[in-house]
Amino acid sequence: MWCIRTIDGEYRKRMYDIPDLYAKENRQTHVIAIDEKPKQIISDKRKSIPMKKGSPEKYDYEYIRKGTANIFVAVDPRRGKRIAKVT
Repeated sequence: MWCIRTIDGEYRKRMYDIPDLYAKENRQTHVIAIDEKPKQIISDKRKSIPMKKGSPEKYDYEYIRKGTANIFVAVDPRRGKRIAKVT
């Protein structure tokens, strides 16, 4: 909880409001959850050595960095909708 300094009464009150919001049957209230995940785009620097009988595939730890991407997802659980966007 690196972004919350203290868990006080105000925080607890708001925290417990969230499940109640999801449980409400009020169709006027939109409940949308949003998440973001940054990812590195990489490729292998050397070809891997294929698997042989009794020996697993071998690959090198070095890689070539090809950039980054962000994955954004918005979910509307009441309507069963999901929007995903990669940038």
